[in-house]
Amino acid sequence: MGCLAGLGWFILLVAVVNIEAQNKPPIKINSKCLGNLLRVDVSRLGGSFLEVSVVINNSSIILTPNVSSQCGFTIKKDHQGNAVIYASIQNCFALNVDDKAFTTKLGLRLQSDNVVDEFYLVEETCYYSSWASREIICKPNYMEVSVKKAAPNDHNLPAYPDSDPRKAAEQPMDASFRIATVVFLTPEERVMQVDEAQRNGYGISSTLTRLVLRSPNPSRETYTKDVAGVPMTVLSTSIIFEKTKLTTQFYAGAACPQAQGGVFFTETSIRWFLPRRIDPLIYSKHFRLLEVNMGVDGRKLEATEMSARNYSLTLDDLYVIVEIPIGAAGCHIKSHALDGQYFTSYMIELMLELLWTEDDTNEDTRYKAFLPVETPLQLQPPQVIDATVPKEMMFKALIGLVGFDVMLKNISSPSEVLSLANCIARGFKVFDQMSPNGCSKVYTVEVPFTDRVVGQRKEMGVTIYTLHLTFGFLVLPKHAPFTATAYLRAKLEDIAPPSAAPPSVSGSCGDKNFYVLVKYGTKGFNFQTIMGKRMLTVSLAQQYGIIGNDTHFSLIVPFSAADAMVEAVELSSIKSRLDVTLRYLKTNKTIQVFSLACNFITKLIECFPNGTITAIAITLESVPSLNPRRLTLRNPACGPTYSNDQYAYFVFTANSCGTTRKFLPNMMLYENEISITDELELRKLSQSKEPEFELKVFCYYDINTNQAIGFNTRSRRSEPYADDARGEMPVEMRVALDDSYNAFHRVEDDPIAKYLQQPLYFEVELMGSYNPKVSIELAYCWATLEEDKMSLPRWDLIVNGCANSRDPHPVIFHSVLPKGRVHNPSNFKRFEVPMFAFAEDEDNLNRQVFVHCEVVICDVRNPVDAACNVQCSDQDNTMKGQKLAVSDYPGFKHVTSGPIIIMSP
Repeated sequence: MGCLAGLGWFILLVAVVNIEAQNKPPIKINSKCLGNLLRVDVSRLGGSFLEVSVVINNSSIILTPNVSSQCGFTIKKDHQGNAVIYASIQNCFALNVDDKAFTTKLGLRLQSDNVVDEFYLVEETCYYSSWASREIICKPNYMEVSVKKAAPNDHNLPAYPDSDPRKAAEQPMDASFRIATVVFLTPEERVMQVDEAQRNGYGISSTLTRLVLRSPNPSRETYTKDVAGVPMTVLSTSIIFEKTKLTTQFYAGAACPQAQGGVFFTETSIRWFLPRRIDPLIYSKHFRLLEVNMGVDGRKLEATEMSARNYSLTLDDLYVIVEIPIGAAGCHIKSHALDGQYFTSYMIELMLELLWTEDDTNEDTRYKAFLPVETPLQLQPPQVIDATVPKEMMFKALIGLVGFDVMLKNISSPSEVLSLANCIARGFKVFDQMSPNGCSKVYTVEVPFTDRVVGQRKEMGVTIYTLHLTFGFLVLPKHAPFTATAYLRAKLEDIAPPSAAPPSVSGSCGDKNFYVLVKYGTKGFNFQTIMGKRMLTVSLAQQYGIIGNDTHFSLIVPFSAADAMVEAVELSSIKSRLDVTLRYLKTNKTIQVFSLACNFITKLIECFPNGTITAIAITLESVPSLNPRRLTLRNPACGPTYSNDQYAYFVFTANSCGTTRKFLPNMMLYENEISITDELELRKLSQSKEPEFELKVFCYYDINTNQAIGFNTRSRRSEPYADDARGEMPVEMRVALDDSYNAFHRVEDDPIAKYLQQPLYFEVELMGSYNPKVSIELAYCWATLEEDKMSLPRWDLIVNGCANSRDPHPVIFHSVLPKGRVHNPSNFKRFEVPMFAFAEDEDNLNRQVFVHCEVVICDVRNPVDAACNVQCSDQDNTMKGQKLAVSDYPGFKHVTSGPIIIMSP
């Protein structure tokens, strides 16, 4: 209750309504303790408004956004009648018994048309005794840190200059100590009395064994820090306790990833990078990570459940990495209708829980971060699948996938528009069902051949039925409309033909692909196609570039596709096989099994002049249970740089990972092997009686070429540093194809054509630099219609190192992580231009523009120049500190990209 002091909140008395006496179906409420958090799920709300409050002595305090962030509550609601409430077990209103049992009472009031309908009381006691020395919770609306206090009988360690300030500042405390002052250790130190801090939204409380500090997110006293390329919000405080003639202090701080911080998207997956070592929270050189767990919606997942969902949790030297497929179980689909088209974004609330210890201080920290993730909008027009069986005299169409927030409003034909009620009265069948992943739904519409909207004609003993329908959808709650159109066609033979040709499949091989041709036969398309072990769905067929007509369709399948099987690996080629099976829909009888095997020329091993060696190990059909992620080189510590279910990719040098060297006449041979060294994996393979997997890696280097060099050495007098000097360090600006920055537009592709709604992704690189202590900074970026950078008109994109605050569509800066070709992130800068401001002028459409940037090269350890020491505020994108004009600084380097053609959609 300490966080309520001095706030003067209004207490509202609420009469409890007897739920049993009401005739309405009760809502569904589930509560569960999740470690140091309580979760309450509320569903079946219907159209009622839900008000959440905490109940104390028959009084009710409404959880407004300010109260929630100050007292440790997070409330999420959706339009489908569901709500999720998270509460810290140490929230302001919890009944605390010996810091082991915590009881929270919540009041749920349902309101309809401004009338109180129902009141539900939820009471839950969470038992939690496995406290770490420090526990940190990162929620979207608040940060919480709980620190262990020294009891009177605890041994007090002396303070050392390099020790953890948490331990150094501790003194044995009793109940007579009271919190007096809070010192916020931001770049601008600020001191507050307790009541002032509480008025500013901070929650502060103290028990016999714990100190709890809670900060709303965002707050004025926090600041942003880049930790291993991930932007994090940092809170750092010193809490002063006082009693008669005695004072002591505690350090209490937290660091939490910012919204979408460290999150990257591909077309198929979401990847979240959390720094393995969160420097603002660690004070010891001896840091050990003890546990790493991931979860969804606050619940930790076991390894078996993660595997079933195809979730991945990995660690490298810098990051804890979570990767999940878009659309996997546990996600939520949010629908959008823009200009009559259907877009979706996938939302999921990820959780990472870390436990680490610092040996120097014998302190452990449990860190729990929640990160709601929403993918960028993707155009997902609903697919219409014709599932008609002509003999049933009924058209059957499947329309989807769509989110649960989509409602089918009406169905129209060229002659009339029918509401759903009219459709059912006419004999249509309309229903929806959940998709297998539980994230979306599919509508099924059945129309009898006898309805007047169905056209029919006869030709040569066959009746042809046709149906043209447009489905009108609404996205709730804004009722934004979009449509999907179906053209259905069915044939029904009047007289069975004397003989019928069955469907057939044939194919051939090219340089990199299988080419497959499937003919329908005389009975038309009434069969299923299986590629490898998977059913050929609409999306998979589109992935393989399907082309077809009334008699056949063709596919182009890459030899490395997941549906192909690798039979053998040779020195410079791979033997891959594709199996295609045709099967009747009704009887499930196999019509034809077709196999096509070919040798494809490819490089599995590459040897580079600098001694770098790359190798690809591919899974074979003969070793089906092999996990490529467990393959290693001779040195078991040398695992793959990248791996998935199909292959493992290794990058190493000729003097590492157990590589051996042999001298041959005029040549030097380097050898290594890729194999399984994991004991569990070996045991599993031996039990399955599968052959062993081993790939020889070897490189030959010519040793006849000799070069002579001379040099003198002397001991280093000081650490190297970047100093002002004359010289040329080239800078290059490129335009990426997407926000992954893996592929770029080529110079020969100029000019680049982009529509107004398409963003532009720019990358500026300091070429030829391998020094992480040198950075490149963007000072100014602007756009012109002419190649001359001084031409007018001019549209400012980046001003003084910050996004132009006057631009309604400001640029978005992207973090650079040390991955792939990026070895030194400080040598790169990336930013995204969502839309040009001058595109609003119709006279400028379909004209070319040029983007210019002035950049400066800095010493990251000593950024004394104003252009190298820029800080941008998150709120208004203004720069703190000295402003600098281009003409004032002679050290800028200029780069230009273009021309770029802006086209109207």
